[in-house]
Amino acid sequence: MPEEMVKRSPAQEKYGRIQFAIRLVAVLVFLGWILLWIMAPTNTYAKKWSPQIVKKTISTYFGIQGSNILTFTFPILFIAVLGCVYLQIATKSTIISSSNDLSTMWKSPVLVKGPLGIVSSTELAFLLMFIALLIWSFTTYIYNSFPQITPKSAAAFGMNVWEARLDYAAAWLGRTGTVCLAFLFFPVARGSTVLPLLGLTSESCIKYHIWLGHIVMTIFTSHGICYIILWAATSQISQMLKWNKVGISIVAGEIALLAGLFLWVTTIPRIRRKVFELFFYAHYIYIIFIIFFVFHVGITYSPSMMLPGFYLFLVDRFLRFLQSSRQVRVVSARVLPCETVELNFSKGHGLTYNPTSVMFINVPSISKLQWHPFTVTSNSNLEPEKLSVVIKSEGAWTQKLYQQLSTSTIDRLGVSVEGPYGPASFNYLRHDTLVMVSGGSGITPFISIIRELIYQSTALKCKTPKVVLICAFKKSSSLSMLDLILPISGTPSDVSSLEVQIEVYITRDKELQSETPIHPQTILFKPKPTDAPVHAILGPNSWLWLGAIISSSFIIFLIIIGIITRFYIFPIDHHLEQTFSYSLRAFLNMIAICVSIAIVCSTAVLWNKKYNAEETKIQNLVGSSTTSSNSMINNEDRELESLPYNSLVQATNVHYGVRPDLKRLLFELKGTSVGVVVSGPKSLRHDVAAICSSGSAKNLHFESISFSW
Repeated sequence: MPEEMVKRSPAQEKYGRIQFAIRLVAVLVFLGWILLWIMAPTNTYAKKWSPQIVKKTISTYFGIQGSNILTFTFPILFIAVLGCVYLQIATKSTIISSSNDLSTMWKSPVLVKGPLGIVSSTELAFLLMFIALLIWSFTTYIYNSFPQITPKSAAAFGMNVWEARLDYAAAWLGRTGTVCLAFLFFPVARGSTVLPLLGLTSESCIKYHIWLGHIVMTIFTSHGICYIILWAATSQISQMLKWNKVGISIVAGEIALLAGLFLWVTTIPRIRRKVFELFFYAHYIYIIFIIFFVFHVGITYSPSMMLPGFYLFLVDRFLRFLQSSRQVRVVSARVLPCETVELNFSKGHGLTYNPTSVMFINVPSISKLQWHPFTVTSNSNLEPEKLSVVIKSEGAWTQKLYQQLSTSTIDRLGVSVEGPYGPASFNYLRHDTLVMVSGGSGITPFISIIRELIYQSTALKCKTPKVVLICAFKKSSSLSMLDLILPISGTPSDVSSLEVQIEVYITRDKELQSETPIHPQTILFKPKPTDAPVHAILGPNSWLWLGAIISSSFIIFLIIIGIITRFYIFPIDHHLEQTFSYSLRAFLNMIAICVSIAIVCSTAVLWNKKYNAEETKIQNLVGSSTTSSNSMINNEDRELESLPYNSLVQATNVHYGVRPDLKRLLFELKGTSVGVVVSGPKSLRHDVAAICSSGSAKNLHFESISFSW
């Protein structure tokens, strides 16, 4: 849909201007933060900027650490708080994203096949600039330090010139690795308020975390190997057993590196696919890696630089822990013949989310520790009291869940959840035509998009794009997946305003197998009174609460560490011939961070728990009058002849024994703007990306929804 066709109310225009201003301020602050990283290796920063900053900020309460917090930590936390305001406006304003949305710049593919996967021109440009920053940092450190190394200065430390140079190079490698570490945790904060300012979500940024992880471990491994070579060459191998009270703690660094290496090995694709549990549990070793990294270098310099990303991750992680500590109410499940399950949860009215959102699920009866992400298929507007996810039986965990529900009679399913997490806005209205290409279970995010388009066209009377759904399944039993497109309840009676075309390709079956059932079966559960509906952990104003948590917890951290420094550390550091232990100081800082986050997050959650409890009480009263016994109800009891279902059937064409000719189907589409969204196997995503990036059709705008974690 062309931009001029997207009509906005005066209120939406006002909110749009405010959001643009917030984005502009955030980008300017971020560019200033990047400038500090660019200047950090230079003599200008070391001899002019840094001394002036330290001179103006040093105090008995924070010492030199205060200047690093001010320059490297505060800007990102300020951006995060701005992001909270931005997202709160987005939830209240229902702004329709236009064609110039910032998120579109990340989508057009330039690389399709290769070790990096599908990469857009913007992503490639930022990756190259980041690598250039790393090269600049390392080479600048080397350029400034190597001229100072002479035979005389090296001999003073009992080294040759090359050994002294190796010593410096190893140290600067470690310092360069800190740059990667500063960015590593931004993509894995699921409730991030920084990424949405660029139109990104944590799900779409997992590949950035993977890239950064490989780079940081390559640099830190090189850092460790260089020092081992140096100690072996200078007969100082005993250095590997030292844990210094002041300065670098070598043993701590070795523990951190070994933990990182073990984690890194488990990310090898073959290991991750074959032994997913090992990959999953190994990632908890990041706790050991971070703790001993801080012990290794102390808290004053490098950890203060990488603190903001990790601090935001800790806030997000503790809120997730609080949300997942209580089991939620599963009211029913639909079991499909294609070994797929739809779980239906009771939802609080204050919880809203956008299409393609993801929710993490834990079923203690299967595994108490494993969490798995699934797309939310329900619509918070059409289904205000229900939240649904679809789970395809593909791995060991999902197979156990399917068997538990399909072969046994159970009254209740215990489930804990985290989320949902998703995009800040719904931006598919900007196209004339929306083509959704799926393979297998990749259809699940498209169910949520179609339901949102139904709501937009019927309730809000918005002009919606023509929808073309191209889905490929292996067997005809997967046709039952189409039964999930329309919700059981809440579908408007007249959906004729939404133009839908569904092309289904069954690749292995030559015809519909008559013995295969195609309709789902429904199981009704009896939840416990203690099972709660899925709520926004911080209530309806969750983003404002999150901004308050980030700012107030950091202020409390500064107060705690200021008091400790002034009355405990400062007297020892300024006593003759005494220096406070670097490791103990790092430990006190880590404890202060955890305590401040835990106190503020717990207080905010308890404050909002009253609102959630009142809503749960009302839903319990309503639900008690309609509680059913456990039973299996064939989906045929649903009014299959209803108008919405009938129109959906008429719009569906099923092709047996063939694969879709994607190039022909996509090139035949007309319109100035055709959005092409693909979800499914890696090969399918690559094929669609290659077609859209070929240049033969300028009107195709590519976007991928990936399940590769």
